[in-house]
Amino acid sequence: MTGPVPAEAAARRRYDVIIVGAGWAGSALAKRLGDQGWDVLVLEAGNSGTETWPGYLDSLSTYYSAVAKVPNSAYRRNKAAPYPDVLDLAPVRNPASGQPEFTANGYLVQDGKLPYGTDYLRELGGAAMHWLGAVPRMLPDDFATAKDYGYGRNWPFTAAELQPWYAEAEREFGVAGNAKEQKALGTVTDPAYEYPMHHIPQSYVDQRCKDLDGKVVKDGVAGRDYALTVYGLPQARNSTPNPAYRDPYRVQGAVGIPNYGERCVGNASCVPICPVQAKSHPLRIQAGWPKSVTLATRCVVSRVRARSDGRVTGVEYRTYTDPVSPVHQTYLAEADVVVLAAHAIENARLLLFSGLANKSGQVGRNLMDHPTLLSWALAPEDKGPVGPFRGPGHTSGWEVFRSGGGRGERAPFRIEIGNWGWGWATGAPLSNVASALGVGGNPDGSIRDKGVYGPELRSLLGHSVGRQLQLQIAVEQSANESNRVTIDPARYRDAMGNPRPIVTYDLDDHVRKGLYAARLVAQQIFGLLKAKDYTHHAPQNGVPPLGHVVYNGTHLAYSGAGHGAGTHIMGTDSGTSVVDKGQRTHDHPNLYAVGCGSMPSVGTSNPTLTMMALALRSAAQIHRDLVDARRPVEVAGPAHEEVPA
Repeated sequence: MTGPVPAEAAARRRYDVIIVGAGWAGSALAKRLGDQGWDVLVLEAGNSGTETWPGYLDSLSTYYSAVAKVPNSAYRRNKAAPYPDVLDLAPVRNPASGQPEFTANGYLVQDGKLPYGTDYLRELGGAAMHWLGAVPRMLPDDFATAKDYGYGRNWPFTAAELQPWYAEAEREFGVAGNAKEQKALGTVTDPAYEYPMHHIPQSYVDQRCKDLDGKVVKDGVAGRDYALTVYGLPQARNSTPNPAYRDPYRVQGAVGIPNYGERCVGNASCVPICPVQAKSHPLRIQAGWPKSVTLATRCVVSRVRARSDGRVTGVEYRTYTDPVSPVHQTYLAEADVVVLAAHAIENARLLLFSGLANKSGQVGRNLMDHPTLLSWALAPEDKGPVGPFRGPGHTSGWEVFRSGGGRGERAPFRIEIGNWGWGWATGAPLSNVASALGVGGNPDGSIRDKGVYGPELRSLLGHSVGRQLQLQIAVEQSANESNRVTIDPARYRDAMGNPRPIVTYDLDDHVRKGLYAARLVAQQIFGLLKAKDYTHHAPQNGVPPLGHVVYNGTHLAYSGAGHGAGTHIMGTDSGTSVVDKGQRTHDHPNLYAVGCGSMPSVGTSNPTLTMMALALRSAAQIHRDLVDARRPVEVAGPAHEEVPA
């Protein structure tokens, strides 16, 4: 591929495959199919430019100038192809009883009891342009929660079937990890497997937390004891290539891994953007697209077209020349196979508006995320600083609560040891400066009477900021049909005339129990570390925190993790699922919906690696579909006549 083509040029010929979306899944599919000689068109709703050096510098400057360093802060807003942002949500002061405690004023129309706090990005490269880069595999029992624990939905295959695709995905990402640790966890089952790169070194706070290895904490909900052990995190960022790496699935005898660029140097801005580009992103895959792949950006697909026999014929898309203006033109592109790889919410919105793949009534349902509970504390003074605000967001965590019999009593959770102090929880370190100056609240929710300045200010900040501990606890949310995406074109459309997603969201009792159990565990961990717990989830001055719930008399608050999933769920029964094991829709033999939306469960792992493994698996299936469609048909002669071989 030499660069994006004009939108009108993309519609002038027929393709073998049209892919909607140029994120991780769409980019990997295009490369695999293009390398096999298929003529592929990729339609991306967002802007191009991020793949160029000037565009990258613009993203950096946009991030540097942003007041709020949120995931989308490196990218300019786009009226023609809008997307949700975490800043769209706001709490309501003194909410009436039974009324929502939040407002939503962005792209998503939210009518649920609780806020859906996950965002995404419509830009060339998709949400991977602001992701953290954490890529742990799912556990084997994550694939059968209904069978093993009595909740959620089962996958139509086991973890063992996905193992070789996980390995392929890890090569595409260039994953840095400790294979020995992951084998001990049970996520990696090949005893000879090594990661492409050596693991990212554990941070100083990780090493402080390893002092608790072997200590036992009580799960107050499940009534079980768990022994703590710190495990490292597999990450899609460059470290040192691993000479022991062999790729047994693609390149026999291959040693090491190609040099993907600058190695991680510990900048603490992995979300949204790595200043040295050590974090992996889809633009690297796109740089290797063959000439048989055509990319067209600023092309917002509005509808998938289908014939009366169920086969889809192509897509309608609207183009724009200025992200600030909704002025557009409409084109039609045709192909033998259409693949939706936009996002769990965008795929569902497009299927619903097209009136396709929904004989089961499951399109848009089972929306999931990882509700994330934050807990924060100050390490004891006598042991000195813990070294926050260096390195990736987290490099290690406690994995023991992800599995085991406790899952039947409450949702499992994974505890991430944060490297960025109280940045997510309170906006540190800027919030610490504001508090010290007397223009902001204290960590415990109180208000400082007056500020301090000069040497006293420096001493106060130096005394507290360096001791900040934060735990990010990702809780599994299981598939629930009530959590869903719908549309109402008569009431809610964007500037381009496309329907906006309507999100209905809540947490069931199993998830709330998981949040509560996680909070009790965090309190015990802080106690073992002799750290002072400053976690505060109760309303302050009549304003509840976003994601506020009360369980067993305890105030809790969750944040969105950016892990949208489940809206075109996978299964073998066409009456209860949308896509099959290969992510092909049950209702249409040449329409695929790929991505996290196909996942029947999310476990406690960041879902991108699983999404990528599924996409590579689907690429092999699509290739077989295309080969079969082009295989010459053998016509038999009359029954009594012998046909020569």
